[in-house]
Amino acid sequence: MEKIRLGVSACLLGQPVRYDGSHKHDRYITDILGVYVDYVPVCPEVECGMGIPRESMHLEGDPENPRLITTRTRRDVTDQMLRWAEKRLEELKAENLCGFIFKSNSPSSGMERVKIFDAKGMPQKKGVGIFAGLFMKAFPHLPVEEEGRLHDEVLRENFIERIFQRKRWDDHVRGGKDLGRLVQFHTDHKLLYMAHSPKHHRELGKLVAEGKTLPLDTLYRRYEDIMTEALKLKATVKKNTNVLFHLMGYFKKELSPSEKEELREIIEAYYRGHYPLIVPITLINHYVRKYDQPYLKRQVYLNPHPVELKLRNHA
Repeated sequence: MEKIRLGVSACLLGQPVRYDGSHKHDRYITDILGVYVDYVPVCPEVECGMGIPRESMHLEGDPENPRLITTRTRRDVTDQMLRWAEKRLEELKAENLCGFIFKSNSPSSGMERVKIFDAKGMPQKKGVGIFAGLFMKAFPHLPVEEEGRLHDEVLRENFIERIFQRKRWDDHVRGGKDLGRLVQFHTDHKLLYMAHSPKHHRELGKLVAEGKTLPLDTLYRRYEDIMTEALKLKATVKKNTNVLFHLMGYFKKELSPSEKEELREIIEAYYRGHYPLIVPITLINHYVRKYDQPYLKRQVYLNPHPVELKLRNHA
């Protein structure tokens, strides 16, 4: 797979674009995730014409329609930001992005819980950065996250799994919309969906089964909607355990009694929190190769992202 293209707040790459000329370089983003990603940096304040250094700003007013106000001179720069954002979002449509990493707490780029000041000057963490809010509306299917939340192992795994899934989906769509190809795509991802949401897994299966009754564009649009909603839900230990036992069922004729017992014990140890997910996954991948399971070889769930990222190594 070629590198994934992600939008990112420019300061997180180490660019000195913050209001005081500093940066917020995040080593995980550049040094670890960056091995697999090509970044498209965006700094709303600089790109819309504000200098470096510049006066600091914050959000004021209605959380649904906030204003961007400079903190010392009280200048309203909302319209300046909106005019730039409209043009920049159009440009980003041509970048084939698979997601975006925003700078937390930023009045332009914060994804959630940004301070917004009411008429009495009291802050509440109810705001969304001006640019971040417009981006999420313009690209509702793209995974988005903030750099701070990527230090949470569960949130990091979910986000990175989603951007790799987005890349696979975009590559599939670019290959041409076709019912047969969609059936194969769905088949390869069944267990991944099951691990995130059994409910959405069933909905996707029903949708594909009825695919001949729908126009291709409608079918693909509905599939993308449901897939996106499914993968937003976290793959919990309980749901992963269900998938692992489901996988074990494919080897009922091949595994010896002692091998079955060993695999069962490892899955149960994972469920109790004694092992990380990578332990049962590694053993199952061993059996997939050993017993040449063609169906399971194609299951994305067993290898949804590079093992070097160690996303399944946390207990």
